[in-house]
Amino acid sequence: MNELVFEQPLNEKVRNYLRLEHLARQLDTHLHEDHQQRCFFPLFSLCELAERCDFRGELLKDVDKLLGQFNDTTVQQPMSSHQQAFFLEQLSLAREQLQQPDRPGIQLKQNRFIATVRQKLNLNGACCNFDLPQLHFWLAKPWMERQQEYQQWVEHFHCLLHPITLLLQLTRMSSDYQQAIAHAGFYHDSSPNNLSLVRVKLNAADGCYPTISGHRNRFAIHFVQFEQQKHSQQTVKFLLATCS
Repeated sequence: MNELVFEQPLNEKVRNYLRLEHLARQLDTHLHEDHQQRCFFPLFSLCELAERCDFRGELLKDVDKLLGQFNDTTVQQPMSSHQQAFFLEQLSLAREQLQQPDRPGIQLKQNRFIATVRQKLNLNGACCNFDLPQLHFWLAKPWMERQQEYQQWVEHFHCLLHPITLLLQLTRMSSDYQQAIAHAGFYHDSSPNNLSLVRVKLNAADGCYPTISGHRNRFAIHFVQFEQQKHSQQTVKFLLATCS
């Protein structure tokens, strides 16, 4: 079996970013494969999150902070000059996109087809052709045509998803994996620095998964045996990264 990576956010901001990143990955999958009406579920989840929370203000603060660090020659970056140039360019582009006046996804709210499908798909089993004839008409279109339309819908959220991808990539790069051992299935640690993300990598053949809790300065990991669904009493070797 393969290695598995589990991530636990230690603040609400990173929690939201990870959820949006997860939806972005689902959207990308649906852009490359025809999954019929299933493609709408991550799209509508993204619409709901974007309507409920305006992430742009927080993203702009994070992007500006990183741009300041990259432009400060006294701050040593743990990356090559090529990587620095790449992130500086991409963060500058992301900042411009975040300053667009329209709220991300507002155009889809005004799309009558999207609005109807979104309303009906929330009902259990409401995918029959008598419930959503317009959806069945759309699904009968050639895949390449639907793919292009789906791409256009997803693009409305690019100004959010692009900087989130960059920020999480840089967060993960802030810490390398280190060997760790959980005696009797338990591990805990603390840090003088403010942490935002804990990453655990372990072999799926060990038959357990981690449940992680904590906040910005400390965290604890309990390993649970999957088959028994109870706390493991075994010694578990794993890789750990604590990201700022």
